[in-house]
Amino acid sequence: MELEIGQVAFSKAGRDKGNPFIILSLESTRDGDFAYLADGKTRSIAAPKKKKIKHLQPVNHIDKELARAIIEGRHIKDSDIKKCLTAF
Repeated sequence: MELEIGQVAFSKAGRDKGNPFIILSLESTRDGDFAYLADGKTRSIAAPKKKKIKHLQPVNHIDKELARAIIEGRHIKDSDIKKCLTAF
């Protein structure tokens, strides 16, 4: 499954294993492929978690409105992220 901005993904490794996150951005470097994640609680939008893509389990759910806001660079709040993740 291809990862997208605004998609929900669960952590498969680390101390945050099993926690849901929203993908804020994707980055590919010579060190590997990374995603920047936020959950609105422990990881805010201001300080997202950088995690290797191989340590993520994506879910087939993308919040289209939130994804559009992230891509357009509009201001979003941590409460918007929390609201999206309440079902998970």
